[in-house]
Amino acid sequence: MKANEILELLNFIAASGLDEVDIQAENSLRISVKRHSTVQTVVQPAPTAPAAVAPAAPVAAPAPVSAPAAPAAPAPVADAANVVIQKSPMIGTLYRSPSPDKPALVSVGDEVKKGQTICIIEAMKLFNEIECEHNGRVVEVLVENANPVEYDQPLFKIAVS
Repeated sequence: MKANEILELLNFIAASGLDEVDIQAENSLRISVKRHSTVQTVVQPAPTAPAAVAPAAPVAAPAPVSAPAAPAAPAPVADAANVVIQKSPMIGTLYRSPSPDKPALVSVGDEVKKGQTICIIEAMKLFNEIECEHNGRVVEVLVENANPVEYDQPLFKIAVS
């Protein structure tokens, strides 16, 4: 398969609403797509088969769907003009407290100052203190303790003062 054919196939699968698709092409290419909360695509070469293997059965294409693919969800928008979103500067595991036996560094309703540590993100066994970027009050905590976070993922909503 060529790159543009793979892209067309992935767009078709995204538009179809299927939760799981597994395709193996004759040229040892295998594409597996599993959709849970987000679409995960794995493209890997299939194991080399001996020459005496019978041809694979054709894969039935799913029925076409007339609805266009849903656009990706936009980044969370602040509720009010004075509310900003503190985002993760890295990938890792977020911890809201410095140790399991201590209280959270910040909670909803707490006043925070620019430069104050508001959480810790563990990445590759290093614990990185994440500092608040604004003065204000914590309006909402968007990530639970000990959950993985992605780069630029919203962590807290802060009403700036």
